[in-house]
Amino acid sequence: MKIALIGYGKMGKIIEKIALSRGHEIVARIDVDNMEDIHSDAFRSADAAIEFTMPKVAEENCRKALEEGVPVVCGTTGWADKMDGIKKLAEEKGKAFFWTSNFSVGVNVFFAVNKYLAKIMNGFDQYDVSMTETHHIHKLDAPSGTAVTLAEGILENLERKKSWTLAGAAPVEADSIGIEAIREGEVPGIHTIVYDSPVDSITITHSAKSREGFALGAVMAAEFIQGKKGFLSMQDMMPF
Repeated sequence: MKIALIGYGKMGKIIEKIALSRGHEIVARIDVDNMEDIHSDAFRSADAAIEFTMPKVAEENCRKALEEGVPVVCGTTGWADKMDGIKKLAEEKGKAFFWTSNFSVGVNVFFAVNKYLAKIMNGFDQYDVSMTETHHIHKLDAPSGTAVTLAEGILENLERKKSWTLAGAAPVEADSIGIEAIREGEVPGIHTIVYDSPVDSITITHSAKSREGFALGAVMAAEFIQGKKGFLSMQDMMPF
């Protein structure tokens, strides 16, 4: 399979390494100094583009790739409010657009465990729930896309909670899930959910050891979308 990389920073280089190890070819490497190459024949020859950049440019990157006829796997978070137009464009172009807040297989198992636990805890209102997420200092969005997905999973199953709130940005009301966002060092990602009562606490945590788990999931997604159309996510690739 031919892959084009949009974003050639730390994640892009790890994705390249894993893609090559799985027998794929990198036909284009698009970064801030050669964005015009997204309109090149080399880019258009790709079977999929994998986009890991920044929230402020992700929408435009995905739009340009789809307009060039290349399916897109996107791992950039923090721009969900602008995504509907990209989903519609993918439908119009008959191409796949794959997005998820986290490509790690382990995190997606954690998403399922989170929903199941929230469903159980719906019957025990003596427990309050909160979340902490920790990432490297280079991460721009807070809370993380993964934290938002986890919060949404709780809200679907825990009737006493109606919203989530970024701790420190606003008061956390009784019917809201407080999310603390910590940025330190080079932490790949730690997400912890705590159900706390006057007599005990229940805690679940996912801790990423490196970025390679995210990169592998992105390459697997590029493999998965071949021959498919429209919006896809990890729920399509890994249904639980």
